[in-house]
Amino acid sequence: METVSQPKDMKEVVGAPLRPAVEAPVKDEIALEVASQWKLMWWKFRKHRLAVIGGIVVIIYYFVAIFADFFAPVGPGTYIAEYAFAPPQSINFVRDGRFDPYVNGYTFERDPVSFKKVWTLDETKVIPVGLFVHGEPYSVLGIIPTDIHLIGPRDVGEAFYPMGADKSGRDVFSRMIFSSRISLSISIVSVVLSLTLGITLGGVSGLAGGVVDNLIQRLIEFTRSVPLLPIIIAIAALVPIDWSITLVYFIITLLLALAGWTDLARVVRGRFLSLREEDFVLAARLDGAKPRRLIFRHMMPSIYSHIIASLTLTIPGLIIAETALSYLGVGLRAPAVSWGVQLQEAQKINVIATYPWVMYPALAVIVIVLAFNFLGDGLRDAADPY
Repeated sequence: METVSQPKDMKEVVGAPLRPAVEAPVKDEIALEVASQWKLMWWKFRKHRLAVIGGIVVIIYYFVAIFADFFAPVGPGTYIAEYAFAPPQSINFVRDGRFDPYVNGYTFERDPVSFKKVWTLDETKVIPVGLFVHGEPYSVLGIIPTDIHLIGPRDVGEAFYPMGADKSGRDVFSRMIFSSRISLSISIVSVVLSLTLGITLGGVSGLAGGVVDNLIQRLIEFTRSVPLLPIIIAIAALVPIDWSITLVYFIITLLLALAGWTDLARVVRGRFLSLREEDFVLAARLDGAKPRRLIFRHMMPSIYSHIIASLTLTIPGLIIAETALSYLGVGLRAPAVSWGVQLQEAQKINVIATYPWVMYPALAVIVIVLAFNFLGDGLRDAADPY
């Protein structure tokens, strides 16, 4: 009777194919156990598709705002008076059977009743359009002089209004791009000021307690009880007409920051009240850590994720606030360029009905606010990776 010999090493039969299937989950579990909080947040955040898309949109907005001179066909103040309220020109990409982008020129007639210009696109007039074309000179970040623009007419000076013109014959599309600089930066500056006040006062309130806590909480309640809009209207009425745009910008930013720090301060205070009894905080105190080091070195890292999510959801509110204030005429004023200033032309219903393209800046506001909200929702969910 023949005997079947057993292999000397069982790995020859079952070892090799089973090792990847067994070891892969083990490696994943080990990586999950040793991963830092930020890595866990990133793993969970990237699963939130809307949040990722929102983050990409936000990055694109700020990138375009930084290099607005390159992306805008013309400067924010460039105008051709004869093209006031000219309608948008659609870009055609094929001409004579080949790829050759162009737009059609304008022609107009006078309405016999109202004597207004009635614009139409003249298909017999072709204005070639190109990428990386020469145009108005500018300096990249104020350092490198150039005249290259991402898109524009190949012949400098030709009418090019992809989103129409405003009442002065200025390009709505170019002004939207330049407006993003102020509308987006004013929210970031306000958030930084709110963050500083909120973390400092909220942290001191939650860490010190007692009389200091009561005083700071009464300050928060007083700040929240003061109506912001009447104060801004009063300040706008008192601001001299000859004040510079920079000074008005600073005042609006400061007011938005003073109105927005209270919510963050309360969140930080609540977290600090729960953290100050933790063992690592008591150990730091026994080690002689000063209050500032105790707050920023030991306690703040525990709530970074919540602060990031809170700030991400606060920024769109500040963007809307600046746009609304400028739209009402109590915020930034011309010649400043912001989305709210652009929308001042849309205050009359007859203007919107006749020239609907003046509402395009509102579309830019809607997109960035939705992007920030999606991003904030994703960060808020990722802030608790466990």
